[in-house]
Amino acid sequence: MYPRFSHINRTLLLAMLIGVMLPDAHAAPDAPTLTRAPFGLAPDGQQVEAFTLSNTHGMRVKILTYGATVAAIDAPDRNGHVDDVVLGFPTLEGYTRDSAQGGLFFGSTVGRVANRIANGSFRLDGQIHHIPQTEGTSALHGGRKGFDKHVWTVEDTDTTPDHASVTLGLVSPDGDEGFPGTLRVHVTFTLDQHNALVLHYRATTDRPTVVNLTNHSYFNLAGEGSGSVENHILQINAETYTPTDSHSLPLGTIASVAGTPLDFRTPHRIGAGLRSSDPQMMYTHGYDQNWIVNGQLSSTPVLAARLADPASGRMMDVLTTQPGLQVYTGNALDGRYTGPSGHAYRQTDAVALEAEHYPDSPSHPDFPSIVLRPGQTYDETTIYRLGVEPTGRTQP
Repeated sequence: MYPRFSHINRTLLLAMLIGVMLPDAHAAPDAPTLTRAPFGLAPDGQQVEAFTLSNTHGMRVKILTYGATVAAIDAPDRNGHVDDVVLGFPTLEGYTRDSAQGGLFFGSTVGRVANRIANGSFRLDGQIHHIPQTEGTSALHGGRKGFDKHVWTVEDTDTTPDHASVTLGLVSPDGDEGFPGTLRVHVTFTLDQHNALVLHYRATTDRPTVVNLTNHSYFNLAGEGSGSVENHILQINAETYTPTDSHSLPLGTIASVAGTPLDFRTPHRIGAGLRSSDPQMMYTHGYDQNWIVNGQLSSTPVLAARLADPASGRMMDVLTTQPGLQVYTGNALDGRYTGPSGHAYRQTDAVALEAEHYPDSPSHPDFPSIVLRPGQTYDETTIYRLGVEPTGRTQP
């Protein structure tokens, strides 16, 4: 006597008998999609949401309204296996507590001024402004409560046959963290059908101010929690960089990368120069420098860098309108923080590729200006374009 089957079991049996593939909950959609869901409460009680952008090629991106944060980027390898390729946390607490305590900015939108401002002060139009010193005597990534620690407003969502996008906004009032002027910021995150994540930044002000925005995602193309990126292959389209002192502050000069461990004009392993005795590497305990990738200040994104993981075959191009690229090998990751994989994050477990203006720009008139005035629009774009290398391609 045959056993009785529920409706769902009869459906499964029929599928097995006739060879029909049932829908896969994790399969790529038929067109780009966007979903939204609650992601917990911020310390001030505000609701945080997560937006998931998906395309038809198996790529998914999760954006949080807290910090306008890239929380996950799921991308297929050369065999079609999908992994999350950025470091992050499974719950909001990881961002509001762990990341904040460590000063690590996992995946966040950083501002009002990314990178360092010497002595936490700058002069603009004859007036000196003071920003909280958060790294020694420097102001790092916007002060004590930068843009990474705010809940952003959802301004727009959009899906078309070519892309899915979400636009988040933030109003930074006059005097916020010591910066002058009310700044209105908008960041649009777009995932397209070419596996490109496009970040479009716009900002306006009602008083002269300074602005330098970036995204602080930590990439590991082998997958989150998979260990060191020392064997990743990196190429940076830059002949020069801005040397720093022992406090990671620019000297104000431009130097050639030739003959230094910062020469990535040809692709090679990140690990090849990590233990160099060059003072630039000794100061920062790894890579944490600014390369000049768009010296002509093109308004069209230019190819700044290419990152590849030989093991998985994943590769990523970074294109930007920004003049600089800060490359950081997670030198402060010390095992105190655990990601969705359950593995602790340690030094070199990822590399951040932060397209931005040069560090401490207000202190150096010869650097590209970050001054924004009323009537002007800050308008910058950075693209992270994922793909796979052909099987068997030889790597350096």
